[in-house]
Amino acid sequence: MARVLIVEDEEALGLLLRYNLEAEGYDVEVVTRGDEADIRLKESVPDLLILDWMLPGLSGIELCRRLRGRAETERLPIIMLTARGEESERIRGLSTGADDYVVKPFSTPELMARVRAMLRRARPELVSNLLKAGDLEIDRETHRVRRAGREIHLGPTEYRLLEFLMRSPGRVYSREQLLDGVWGMDVYVDERTVDVHIGRLRKAINRTRDRDPIRTVRGAGYAFDDQFATAQ
Repeated sequence: MARVLIVEDEEALGLLLRYNLEAEGYDVEVVTRGDEADIRLKESVPDLLILDWMLPGLSGIELCRRLRGRAETERLPIIMLTARGEESERIRGLSTGADDYVVKPFSTPELMARVRAMLRRARPELVSNLLKAGDLEIDRETHRVRRAGREIHLGPTEYRLLEFLMRSPGRVYSREQLLDGVWGMDVYVDERTVDVHIGRLRKAINRTRDRDPIRTVRGAGYAFDDQFATAQ
């Protein structure tokens, strides 16, 4: 299991990132101060660091500079988060040693994809490209979906929805949680949109006698059936 350290002083954003990364199966820790993160990183080095630019105690840019000067963290993958979108600031962040640079507000699914891509390069043994349950399989690198050997063609939203649910079998997600995790926290769409895309997803992956892996939980939301993996 890959370990991810998030250094972010915005509590709501830190919780959102933790929630989505844990849903991906990562071991996640959140720290809100740059100086506290500096101490933690001297004690233990994670597999990936998500680092905000502006932090109390010690700025993200200074922490990044320090980490690149230490032998134990000189190759640590770092994704920097910032509200600064100007080209000169991006260049500064990358030249300081960040491996990737994400400008707020950002798409949560895109950030999750960047995390997977970076870990795949740095620690390929920790990141699986395949999600499997029962006779359903997702190749996360090629975005191909197969059921019982036949290829299923999904739209981009239905694909992201299926992948998100399959990452945590049995976990019930409310419509609001699905909107944040699949569409992103800065996309404003009606919660009924989730129902429409769930319907499209079910139609695409289920034939007449197929068992439906998507479970509707009345009054709560939707889940990927945790018993589906044992279906024959």
